Amino acid sequence: MTVPRRSLRAAGTLAAAAVVGLTGTVLTAGPAAAHTPTWAVTCTDVSLDLTAYNSNVTNKVTVTVDGKDLLPVQTFGKEFHKKLELPEHDKELTVHLVVKAGDGDNFSRDETKQAPVCEGTTPSPAPSETTPSQAPSSEAPVESATPSEAPSESAPAAAFPSPSSSDLAETGSSSATPIIGGAAVAVLLAGGGIMWSVRKRRTAQH
Repeated sequence: MTVPRRSLRAAGTLAAAAVVGLTGTVLTAGPAAAHTPTWAVTCTDVSLDLTAYNSNVTNKVTVTVDGKDLLPVQTFGKEFHKKLELPEHDKELTVHLVVKAGDGDNFSRDETKQAPVCEGTTPSPAPSETTPSQAPSSEAPVESATPSEAPSESAPAAAFPSPSSSDLAETGSSSATPIIGGAAVAVLLAGGGIMWSVRKRRTAQH
């Protein structure tokens, strides 16, 4: 029994199509399944080894330590290798890795690890609560009253005779001399008037 050629051709075409489809599926899934985000954390550093990523898209990676950037956002293609030094610390640090794959969120990574304290590092003691010192008073300090020196007794001023008294002492007169002199003149004038009136009366009688 012979098989028609058309049937053979049709069977060959279907087989070839199945092989191509399967190959395409494998090739397409290959790069996606090969994403390998490997990273390690020690007490001193963080090592990143991101390999087999899709080089036809833009991939991003960032690393933070206790919320602070240790590696700002970096873009990469097929792979990324980096060793980051951790800051000195006396307690565990939280290291956070974020990898954003450009060919799908299912290939992205968001992971956290702890960086231990290195041996020989002494943890710093917790600060003790200190009582706040009393606020300084705004009032100015009161100065102690220092008794002032007692005023020295001044010697009584020597009594010196005034020029007028010395003149009076020399001339034997006093300050009342002008008054007495004026009174004497008035008496003389009065006496002269009396004498003049007496003489006139006598002349009139004769």
